[in-house]
Amino acid sequence: MIQPLAYVHPQAKIDDNVVIDPFVTIHRDVEIGAGTHIMSGAVIFPGSRIGKNCKIFPGASIGAIPQDLKYNGEETLAIIGDNTVIRENVTINKGTTALGRTEVGSNCLLMAYSHVAHDCIVGNHCILANTVQLAGHVTIADFVIVGGMSAVHQFVHVGQHVIVAGGCMVRKDVPPYTKAGRQPISYEGVNSIGLRRRGFSSEKINEIQDIYRTLYLRGNNTQKALAIIENEKPVSPERDEILQFIRESDRGIMRGYSSKRL
Repeated sequence: MIQPLAYVHPQAKIDDNVVIDPFVTIHRDVEIGAGTHIMSGAVIFPGSRIGKNCKIFPGASIGAIPQDLKYNGEETLAIIGDNTVIRENVTINKGTTALGRTEVGSNCLLMAYSHVAHDCIVGNHCILANTVQLAGHVTIADFVIVGGMSAVHQFVHVGQHVIVAGGCMVRKDVPPYTKAGRQPISYEGVNSIGLRRRGFSSEKINEIQDIYRTLYLRGNNTQKALAIIENEKPVSPERDEILQFIRESDRGIMRGYSSKRL
């Protein structure tokens, strides 16, 4: 159902089962899946691909051109997965030639005033709380929660099942399964509550905790800790994921917390 006071470009591909409220603007080269609701005042720009059963709240801006001076009008995409909720005044910019797309996965919640910059990839089942700001080229894996008023530096990678405390400046990569907080961003333990909610056993959580004790709490430097983890800890998908994440980190990972640090 499209309200008569909405503007929908004739070349937009809108499923018959989409609700578009008054004063919505939908440009050309837009695709919107069945069951999605676009609320008053939202603007959907060219290159936007919105999945099924999404809710786009008033004032949201999807697919606007990147805030990147290198952008030269190339055709790129902003992709939103199924069942994702985009709250008031959220902004999601399209990609540049660097990646060609900005993507937010399925079953996500982006709270009011959060921003996803060009060429970001946000996984499935993620929550960005109010006013979270993602700079360009950030990668957020599945099942990540970023607390309100946090900002994530360009090219930072946040691993899956991470929770970042509110008000953080995330300038380093955050390894999977962890809690991150304080300033500078620091390890605060394993996200055991989140892992239990998602079906991880106590034994598996203990294995992950032991890996991070070796990395952060036993006085090892990173290279020595990685060698111990690889040679002495039981082989598992989680162990191997942690090792790979740290070894592939370009920006370096967050450090352990020290009371001596300001």
